[in-house]
Amino acid sequence: MAESDVVETVKQGYAFEEAALELGALLVDGEPKPEAAVRIPLGMMNRHGLVAGATGTGKTKTLQLMAEQLSAAGVAVFAADIKGDLSGISQPGEGNDKLLARTKSIGQDWTATGFPTEFYALGGQGTGIPIRATITSFGPVLLSKVLGLNDVQESSLGLIFHYADKAGLTLLDIKDLRSVIQHLTSDEGKDDLKELGGLSAATAGVILRSLIGFADQGAEAFFGEPEFDTADLLQQRDGKGLISLLELPNLQDRPALFSTFLMWLLADLFHDLPEVGDVDKPKLVFFFDEAHLLFNDASKAFLDAIAQTVRLIRSKGVGVFFVTQTPKDVPDDVLAQLGSRVQHQLRAHTPNDAKALKATVSTFPSSSYDLGEVLTQLGIGEAIVTVMNEKGAPTPVAWTRLRAPQSLMAPASAEQQTASVQASPNNAKYSQAVDRESAYEMLAAKVQAGAAQAEAEKQAQEQAKQQQQEQRQESRPRAQKPGKSVVEEVIGSSAFKQFARSAGREIVRGLFGSARRR
Repeated sequence: MAESDVVETVKQGYAFEEAALELGALLVDGEPKPEAAVRIPLGMMNRHGLVAGATGTGKTKTLQLMAEQLSAAGVAVFAADIKGDLSGISQPGEGNDKLLARTKSIGQDWTATGFPTEFYALGGQGTGIPIRATITSFGPVLLSKVLGLNDVQESSLGLIFHYADKAGLTLLDIKDLRSVIQHLTSDEGKDDLKELGGLSAATAGVILRSLIGFADQGAEAFFGEPEFDTADLLQQRDGKGLISLLELPNLQDRPALFSTFLMWLLADLFHDLPEVGDVDKPKLVFFFDEAHLLFNDASKAFLDAIAQTVRLIRSKGVGVFFVTQTPKDVPDDVLAQLGSRVQHQLRAHTPNDAKALKATVSTFPSSSYDLGEVLTQLGIGEAIVTVMNEKGAPTPVAWTRLRAPQSLMAPASAEQQTASVQASPNNAKYSQAVDRESAYEMLAAKVQAGAAQAEAEKQAQEQAKQQQQEQRQESRPRAQKPGKSVVEEVIGSSAFKQFARSAGREIVRGLFGSARRR
């Protein structure tokens, strides 16, 4: 195809009437064509997307570029900040001659700009505001993924949650769940265990050991209260959408926990947000970095739940962009729902790389490019792009030189992040952990009540025996008004009453077995 034809095809294919994110300019033979701008319609951002490419090819900067423009349009953004590089989005960028020459060549009017940013950290393990979830809202399916349980064990964990819900045993943190399992495997809980049918004492023991090992890794900090309200992600500040960044230090130590926690956030949003249908712009765009960690070793039930969440959350006004190395990292059922594609350079140094390259090429619409060759030749900050146009059809495949972010393309300083956290109203809301009465305390009270009842029965027997002896000694025993027995005192105690009131209220669970916030 002639150069003029390529330019005209891209110009027409990306000429949207509605608001759009500016990605960059078409490249032809290494030369940018600013008149042929490559864009994504803002109204199509809730049709999801994929940002892929090898390490060091510019995926994070593409994420930063998109997040900036979403914020400027009043759309909230959530992203996991894997390496800390995204924290610079809160600060104006630093211009230089090289940067300005690049932006000018693609028709970008670059101005240093910072954007409203909130910093979070799982369980407060980092600089950010603590994010926590309760065990009961996390649910058995997500927790099974974190613990690495097989299908049988996952089903058994579901029965344990069912028992806790039905018995009114609130599961807030790991010690609560551990205490319920210990109760079911104890002499006192044998009858309860039998009522669960498919749950064996051996399987309950495996789950208990997995929980203990999980807690030893420091995971106890992630579960508890106050539980994070995902509505806090949907904020604007001074007309700009709030960018929420989740700090993930030591990702390599607990990859399943981090990725699954992100899925909990998405599932919680799905449960809480109302249906809005097609909108001019989304309420929130959720960037799921290191997406392959979510799908590794996942059960079929878990993958089905992810696919269903991604498919349905679009109607809630939420867009999801998966960020990973190749489309092969994302299951087909999920990949089929991703309307926009920004593919950075791939490498083909090994047979597996070549196989991934071939699979990637097959996911693009037909074009005049030899994508098998082009994808290995892309420079840093360049990508092959195709998006969903306003009518829902794919745009022409375009070799694109991407725009530069206007915020700082480096981490913000520790002092800047700390100051931002201290000034946030959410810090006061979530910083202090709360440990209210839950399953651990309720079961402890039940044990104490059981011990007190046994003691009361013993005393009652002794009193009856003593009264019999007194009756034999007295010809006319005087009737005495019985006082309140120890058993009655136990039953009348506040701990016993609370346990009795809470029993029988079973929690309604949705996708992933997660419970809705009450």
